[in-house]
Formats: sequence, structure tokens, C-alpha cells
Amino acid sequence: VQLQASGGGLVQAGGSLRLSCAASGRTFSSYDMGWFRQAPGKEREFVAAISWSGDSINDVDYADSVKGRFTISRDNAKNTVYLQIDSLKPEDTAVYYCAAGRPPAFRRDQSGEYTYWGQGTLVTVSS
Repeated sequence: VQLQASGGGLVQAGGSLRLSCAASGRTFSSYDMGWFRQAPGKEREFVAAISWSGDSINDVDYADSVKGRFTISRDNAKNTVYLQIDSLKPEDTAVYYCAAGRPPAFRRDQSGEYTYWGQGTLVTVSS
């Protein structure tokens, strides 16, 4: 699986962005998908994840810092996962990475459980 993230950019605080991650290969729908981010000088951290089906509320997970502002979704027909980011804050500034893997549900927030990674897209939020 090859992943290509896009949609990053420069936005003012309070604004919105929608990140996309397009996957190649016919097995996309069998993978859980995650978004992680890495801010300058910080370690990569979990943002959101969605199970291979994404059918129910139990199939998505969010970091506490983004709950209520970020929404992850997927379109298996288009081999794409999305991250809608609203009410952006300067502390959301980071490179955002998408990842594909088959983690146990209780480990969807662990980067080590993901096998494939995209190249990242930069989100910069100005105050």
C-alpha cells in the first residue's frame, strides 16, 4: 500500500482544513487507517484512527487534544481517508502523516502498529 497525503497549508487560528490520504492498491479497505502528527522538536503523536469499515462510532478513535474539532472518515470506494480539522489552534501546527495497518482496536493509537506511512503534509496555523 502506498499512501499520499495532501491538503495541508497555512491557515489562521479558528480556520479549517481537510486533509486527504489517497492509497494505492486493492487492499485499502482491509486496513485500519490512522493520522499522526509531528510538531517541530516534538515526537510523533497520535491524532485519529478509523477501522477498516468505519461503520460505527466504536470504529473511530481520537486523541483527547483533538476531540470535538477533528473528524476522521474514509471512502473505501475512493481508497481515501480524510481528516477534517476545524477550530484550528496554533498548537495544531505539525506535519500530519497518514498510516495504514491492522492494529488491535485497543492499540489503534500506537504508531508501531502501522505498517505503511505517507510522506506527510504540513499544517501551519497562525495566531
